[in-house]
Amino acid sequence: MSIELKDILGPLIVGIVSSSVLIVIRGIAFRFLHRWAERTETQIDDIIIKSFKVPSFYWCLAIGLYAAVAFSRLPEKYIFYFSKAIHVIVIFSITIATSNLAGRIFKNYIQKSDLPIPTTGLAYGILKGIIIIIGFLIILSLLGISITPLITALGVGGLAVALALQDTLANLFAGIHILVEKSIRVGDFIRLETGQEGYVVDITWRTTRIRLLPNNMVVIPNSKLAQSIVTNYYLPERRMAVLIPVSVSYSSDPEKVERILLEVAKEAAGEVPGLLSDPEPAVRFIPGFGESSLDFTLVCHVREFTDQYPVQHELRKRILKRFRQEGIEIPFPHRTVYLRKEKGWQKS
Repeated sequence: MSIELKDILGPLIVGIVSSSVLIVIRGIAFRFLHRWAERTETQIDDIIIKSFKVPSFYWCLAIGLYAAVAFSRLPEKYIFYFSKAIHVIVIFSITIATSNLAGRIFKNYIQKSDLPIPTTGLAYGILKGIIIIIGFLIILSLLGISITPLITALGVGGLAVALALQDTLANLFAGIHILVEKSIRVGDFIRLETGQEGYVVDITWRTTRIRLLPNNMVVIPNSKLAQSIVTNYYLPERRMAVLIPVSVSYSSDPEKVERILLEVAKEAAGEVPGLLSDPEPAVRFIPGFGESSLDFTLVCHVREFTDQYPVQHELRKRILKRFRQEGIEIPFPHRTVYLRKEKGWQKS
């Protein structure tokens, strides 16, 4: 059976016109949906619209192709191949839409809930990867490709891949271990054993990213991080104690110094951002007797780690001002040196 030009041109025009009309209708519909979503308080509708915006374009193409095939007089074998192509396009687009929708809903739900589950790139990637793999297997089944031999081949080849990608797999499983253990979470402020400290920005399948206070980024392989000694300043809670050393001269009254420090700290608790009034500030005569001063320690509590810097800045200014008003001296280090002249000493 020969195929004439009109047998191709007619269905082609039908397919292009159908797809074009559907794309125009899609654009108008999404514009209306965007305006409607802006008036609602929930973000679920925005997530659904964003997730289906790109796949809906492929649906318009698939429907146009289906209309072209239905209008054509092509042989059965060509129609069969076109039908398979349409099904693959639809399943592929639905898989992408479902993975995007599930991933975005997962991140939105975890961010709004109090559940201790990290919304990291690794967890997001695993969720999307599972959905995409399921969609890929469905497409293979639709095309008549047996999945069992493929799984067997993957199992045999997986051993070779595992040996070749030892470092990559070690980082992947270390990242999963960090997520499950919850010793380090996205948003936590941590200090590495190398002295670097900052906020955990993301935990991906290979690395963990930490934003330092100067706004630089440190990228650490997950396997290295899992083996390191890490101080997490957000566990068990964000609140932490701050120790401020204060030194006064030996002529000062320790009771008076303690009273002044407590008054300054309690007054500042209601005025300095980040400084907590509960637990109450405390003063300890520790370390005690210094070489040239009486050494005290003012113990205060701040809301989180980074609050200690402005709190110490403000408290030290207030303590210095109050000491000057009360006539309490902050001494400079000094030493007494005795010179001894030996008898019978002569200059040669």
